[in-house]
Amino acid sequence: MKRTVVIGVLGTVLDFVGRGKDRWSRWRPTVSVCMQDDLRIDRFELLHDTHSQGLARQIGEDIGAVSPATAVRPHIMALRNPWDFEEVYGKLLDFARAYPFDTEAEDYLIHITTGTHVVQICLFLLTEARFLPGRLLQSSPDKASKAAAAGRVSTIDLDLSRYDSIATRFQAQVLEATSFLKSGISTRNAAFNRMIDRIEQVAIRSRAPILLQGPTGAGKSQLARRIYDLKRQQHQIAGPFVEVNCATLRGDGAMSALFGHRKGAFTGAASDRPGLLRTADKGMLFLDEIGELGPDEQAMILRAVEDRRFLPVGSDREVESDFQLIAGTNRDLGAEAAAGRFREDLFARLNLWTFELPGLAERREDIEPNLEFELDRFAARESTRATFNAEARRLYLAFATDAATPWTGNFRDLSASITRMATLAPGGRINADIVADEIAGLRRRWRGSASAQGDDGLVALLGEAGLANLDLFDRCQLATVVRVCRDSRSLSEAGRVLFGASRVSRKSVNDADRLRKYLARFDLTWDDCRKPA
Repeated sequence: MKRTVVIGVLGTVLDFVGRGKDRWSRWRPTVSVCMQDDLRIDRFELLHDTHSQGLARQIGEDIGAVSPATAVRPHIMALRNPWDFEEVYGKLLDFARAYPFDTEAEDYLIHITTGTHVVQICLFLLTEARFLPGRLLQSSPDKASKAAAAGRVSTIDLDLSRYDSIATRFQAQVLEATSFLKSGISTRNAAFNRMIDRIEQVAIRSRAPILLQGPTGAGKSQLARRIYDLKRQQHQIAGPFVEVNCATLRGDGAMSALFGHRKGAFTGAASDRPGLLRTADKGMLFLDEIGELGPDEQAMILRAVEDRRFLPVGSDREVESDFQLIAGTNRDLGAEAAAGRFREDLFARLNLWTFELPGLAERREDIEPNLEFELDRFAARESTRATFNAEARRLYLAFATDAATPWTGNFRDLSASITRMATLAPGGRINADIVADEIAGLRRRWRGSASAQGDDGLVALLGEAGLANLDLFDRCQLATVVRVCRDSRSLSEAGRVLFGASRVSRKSVNDADRLRKYLARFDLTWDDCRKPA
């Protein structure tokens, strides 16, 4: 059997009843623990102040009288102020770190009845954090019992999974929180659900920055808002939710918008401006498309996140703002940092909690539950209800979940589509004709968008979804490369055309290999490019 060890603090008030014989009829918490018929104590680690050594010796002797098998080991814990939380926690933590715990051979009970309230709280926290690897032990008087001096004791195991009713309630709260983050939508995509579970854990337990990556329209802004609402609901945040699309910030105005300015800092600065970071104090700042910020703004954002301080434009005094940062981007910030287009130190700070939001094309099983969600949003917004008839619903879902449907705008496309059909529905009933018109309209928009962005047959090579994830710069460049490949008889000939200027200055040329590596960036080969447009 394992030995049982109690760790407790001497109670200078409750344990002190004098030396007279009547002390044996009075309840003393530390002694009473060792008077329990059903609790064998092998050792009592008694922590006490330097001024209480006499009382500690008496309590040790009395424990020996009622429980000869219990060894009492006193430990002096010098406290200047037993009500100073920092000092008490530090001294108890030092004790816990130095103590030779042997959980294989001993069970530990942490007695929290004696000591100041600060001592009791610190013992609880250290036990919860497993610095003290045991269960809490609570003792109390029992005036109705004949053995009043013994009182009663009870143990508290902080492993909540052992308490069925608490575990069930806790699990229900977890499900409620994750459903809250998903706006109440019963999503069916397993990978997305796992990601939301992880975000819920991080949101509640951490104030570190969160990075949301994903294509435009994947729901980064909405998820950031829900994270804020969840933390506010949990009383973890009190300030406002401040959102800014960094792609809209340009030049000197970016610094002023983010960090504020002083009156007269530049032409047109007629008054002080607090800036978005200052406005987000005690709240949450969502920087969408953070990859669009310039290097100077990135450097100041890093300082503000790390030190909670920054310098407004035109000011010689720093200001403070304590906010949680959520950043959103449709770029691969890791690749951007490697290419020198994004600060590596800021990316490292943001990359603690990174979540990749999938586009709608990767969550086709979630389209059906999102139909009802969008119809509910329409009803709340327009104060009128619209529904699909059976044939229209079947027709729209067949189109929406088809692998060939690109959904280049992701959930924004879906939301706009439902809004259009609900608005045009006669009597609030979306029929097959409305669905057919909407499908045709979506296809025209996607084709027009691809054509306007210099597609040149790239849809056939990359697919609608693949093309949507390319920057306009890469689309135009790749379209030219593909066109030259189709007009050339060999990989080498195409390479000579494409690299004609730079090859003159190189000692060794291998244009074919250079072109092959370029195409590989897009998972394309020479044979792929030679296919008819």
